[in-house]
Amino acid sequence: MALFKKKPVDPLSARAQTLNSEIAALEAQIKKLDEQVHKNQSQPKLRSTAMPHARTIVHHEHPATPAKPVVHEPVFEEVNHQPLTTRNDAESREHFNELGVRKYDLPALLKRVKNNFKGPSTNNPKLVSYLAAGGVQGLRPMRYEKRVARNRFLLLIIVLFLLLLGIISVAIHAR
Repeated sequence: MALFKKKPVDPLSARAQTLNSEIAALEAQIKKLDEQVHKNQSQPKLRSTAMPHARTIVHHEHPATPAKPVVHEPVFEEVNHQPLTTRNDAESREHFNELGVRKYDLPALLKRVKNNFKGPSTNNPKLVSYLAAGGVQGLRPMRYEKRVARNRFLLLIIVLFLLLLGIISVAIHAR
């Protein structure tokens, strides 16, 4: 019977649904605050008849509450107030030539090339663990995807090797 079966829950769609409900709550709060602002602006402005060109007096239905002092919190948690220090002359002479152009740096080049082949670090490690373990319904586990990619690579290498072997054998027999 289908009554007692557990329905599969997709964690991604469940998270999307909770985020959508939070967005709806925030939009309702924005509307409410916007209505309060417009209501305060729609109050009639009274002008003194004794002095027609005097200041406008705004009439509020509720007594004004004293404003709370504004506390200015720093935007950054920690700020280093020490100026940047330059490298010493001996070190800078090793890395730059007499015209001020940076010398060729082979270890740095190799490091940059290696970083290009390395994938970027992940922004969401929890999602990566879901994908690797196969915890997300409807998606194949990462180990399966790795195995398929490895098999494709090995097949490509074998085909290229056989093609190269054929070209070499044709070149030898042509002599």
